[in-house]
Amino acid sequence: MSIWWSLHLRREAASVPLARRLLLGTMETAGVDPDVSYELSVALTEACANAVEHGGGVGGSRAPGGAYRVTAYLDGETCRIEVADSGPGFPGRDVPAAPSDDAEHGRGLRLIEELADHVQFGNRSGRGGAVVSFDKILKWRDSPSLLLA
Repeated sequence: MSIWWSLHLRREAASVPLARRLLLGTMETAGVDPDVSYELSVALTEACANAVEHGGGVGGSRAPGGAYRVTAYLDGETCRIEVADSGPGFPGRDVPAAPSDDAEHGRGLRLIEELADHVQFGNRSGRGGAVVSFDKILKWRDSPSLLLA
């Protein structure tokens, strides 16, 4: 089975659960194991929350407004998710540094790395903004949902 969808969302906190619910619904309909679906939905939530928090215009403005994009691909045995914003992007060319033990922020990217099988952090070329993409090998339930009735 191959499914893909893309959302262009406002950079508002209310957009995060919308993306998460769409992903969970897609996974349930496709018959993906609930544990795998949950792990991917938590990783997606973290990536979207980062786009909402840091994905503003030039200079990393925290003012509301702007947009970000979420794209999900379920293709064969793999799910790939990409979240792209229009903020300042990641500083430098390296993966963001791990937060200190007492840091109040910065744990979301590490959580995504723990929940996914492969993760890439980068900057959008030419247009600015950060891109977080991650994949996970899918496991399937014994019997897929029959929501097509």
